[in-house]
Amino acid sequence: MKIHSFRERTIQAMILGLISAFFILISGIVITFITDVNEIFTFSSLIHVFISQPILWIFVFLVFAIPYIIYLIYRNFYNQIEQKQKFLEDEYSKSSKITEFILNIIRQDFTSIYEIDNQNDKLGKALIELRDTLKLNLENDGKRRKEDEIRNWNVEGLAKFGDILRKDNDNINSLGYNVIHELTNYIGGIQGGFYLLNGQNEDDRTFELIAFYAYGRKKFADKQIKWGKGLIGTCAIERKTTYINDLPDTYISVTSGLGKANPKCVVISPLIANDEIFGIIEIASFKSLEKHEINFVEKVAENTASILSTVKMNMQTARLLEESKAQSQALISQEEEMRQNLEELQATQEEASRQSERFLRLETTVNHTMVRAEYATDGTLIYANTRFLKKLEYSSNADVEGKHISMFIAKKDDEWFKRIWNNLQTGGRHFEGYMKHITRTGKDLWTMATYTCIRDENDQVERILFLALDTTEHKQLSLNLEGIIEAVNRSSIKIEFDINGNIREFNEPFIYLFKYQEKEVTRLTIFDLIDSLEVEFFNKKWESLVGGMNFHGQFKVKTKTDEEKWIRGAFSVVFDMYGDIEKIVFIGNDMTNEKLMEIESKKQNEIFKKQEKQLRESEKELNKKLKAAKLEMQEQFKEIERINIRNERTLEGALDAIITTSYDNKIIFFNQAAVNLLKYSKNEVMGKDVDMLFAAKTIDKDEFVRRYIGPGDNKIIGKRKEVMIKTKDGNEIPVFVLLSKAQVEKENTYTAFIQSIEIELV
Repeated sequence: MKIHSFRERTIQAMILGLISAFFILISGIVITFITDVNEIFTFSSLIHVFISQPILWIFVFLVFAIPYIIYLIYRNFYNQIEQKQKFLEDEYSKSSKITEFILNIIRQDFTSIYEIDNQNDKLGKALIELRDTLKLNLENDGKRRKEDEIRNWNVEGLAKFGDILRKDNDNINSLGYNVIHELTNYIGGIQGGFYLLNGQNEDDRTFELIAFYAYGRKKFADKQIKWGKGLIGTCAIERKTTYINDLPDTYISVTSGLGKANPKCVVISPLIANDEIFGIIEIASFKSLEKHEINFVEKVAENTASILSTVKMNMQTARLLEESKAQSQALISQEEEMRQNLEELQATQEEASRQSERFLRLETTVNHTMVRAEYATDGTLIYANTRFLKKLEYSSNADVEGKHISMFIAKKDDEWFKRIWNNLQTGGRHFEGYMKHITRTGKDLWTMATYTCIRDENDQVERILFLALDTTEHKQLSLNLEGIIEAVNRSSIKIEFDINGNIREFNEPFIYLFKYQEKEVTRLTIFDLIDSLEVEFFNKKWESLVGGMNFHGQFKVKTKTDEEKWIRGAFSVVFDMYGDIEKIVFIGNDMTNEKLMEIESKKQNEIFKKQEKQLRESEKELNKKLKAAKLEMQEQFKEIERINIRNERTLEGALDAIITTSYDNKIIFFNQAAVNLLKYSKNEVMGKDVDMLFAAKTIDKDEFVRRYIGPGDNKIIGKRKEVMIKTKDGNEIPVFVLLSKAQVEKENTYTAFIQSIEIELV
């Protein structure tokens, strides 16, 4: 007999119980009549038997009690099965959610959500707290890493450009190219230009492109921009960095072998040091520049300007010093030659007055070595020798004789010379000294001149003799030297010492830097200016100077108010005509700001090292926390594994058959009840397709079975259905199947709960 529902199965059991109770009752009655032979089976005898045998009423009671007891047992059993099944489904669903949530955390997918069913779910709360903690740590670590990368990027860049500026500070063109080349590459630019300011007056100042770099190689371009014109000129006037993030297509273009493109942005930064602008840096880029990259360009521009200022000043100082030394030596030599000539002239004049017979020879000698002319007292030229004509660019005596002396004197010196001439006319003291004459073509002729009165026998002035040596070249050198010295005095510190280090001369920049009064300086020596920590080192350098060796470098000094200053410059030894040291000259510049920047940079490096150490310690602490979190997660995984094992064992011990299939319909779980029901061993079905459990005709006719064994997720879930399932021996038996779905690691699995509905009656 076949029963198609739980109610039918219950009714079947109650009927069987009722039949069994009636059978027992009839059996008792029959046994009673058989043992009592005196009784004949009649209705009266039957009543008599029930009266005489009270135990038969128990059998009557069992006729009604047994079916009811069977009903209660079946109902209780079914309720327990439903509760256990629901509990297993809930636990399995919860375990799947926890597993998926933990796997998402491991993959650093912190957007995953885990819903807590009740307030006692400590594991769920711990997982959510772990997710939030790891997410926050990851975000903080990302921020710190970004800040560290920017800080290290700045430090490495400044160190790199510091080396470049130190190496190339003797060649401005090389310095400009190396700076723009490295800076363009360092900030990810595509094209860069280094402009140097030329000219002093605002009207003729221009920015010359001395270095041009584009597309990974050096370019050559001849470009000049006037002061105040375009973005370059505007940046110079405003004296601040200009950054444009949306360039017009016509501003600039970059062309390579692959084609032509327009940069997206440009940064233009002025090179300013000591409030003086030296040039402009311009860099174009395809990508937008970040704030720290623009700040880095400004810092490099500032450092470059400082070096340009120093290089420019050092080059000028070195050039002026070399010219000064050369001109000084030439002037000393010329002065010595002039002195000797004058001594010879004076000796000659004295000899002429004593020995008139030697006059002609002397006159001839003078005419060969000196410029000579004779004037009347009214200034008219009486006689001029060949040297006079040659120096003043005349061809013959006819060109000059009878001419007034004023034609040989510059108009600006007219008043000065009239006073000299009036003195000579009256027999006054002779004139001896430098005098400028004008040649026929208007050129200046500088001479070491002597105007002497020649008297007659009455001691009256008869004529005036002019003798001179040409010192034009020497005078020009002297004027140039004076200009150079004046320029040095305005722009640099200049001090002159004797060999003992005593200060003999100094200029205004020295007073401004060291803050001494002029009367105080004469009591000072070089050793009073040097910082006490560097005195021993400087003593050795001074010994070298006294030995004739020049010295240049930088050293620390102290002012009158004990301020620490750094100066850089050169000590040069000046020799006299005998090769002895006459004096020692120092020319240099204040580099305190540059030195303080270098010291500050070193301090910043130390701070960065300390911060790096702290970061390493923080990283160790974070690793400890992560390790603790991993251990906690491992414990949670173990707990989940225990839950899975418990669930699996629970399913294994269930009275109903349970079969779990994977997303591709392969059997992955087959409990003992399924083994008992279908007669297959676990090894025979594990990993096999689930369609082996159904006959072909059942698959064709039954949509539930067809969708169950079919591919994809188109299965009937949560509906209890009666189907025919095939056992190992090929027989089909009726069963109830309830199909549920679970998602594990984004893949669906399906669990079938199978109940047998076939009962054999005995």
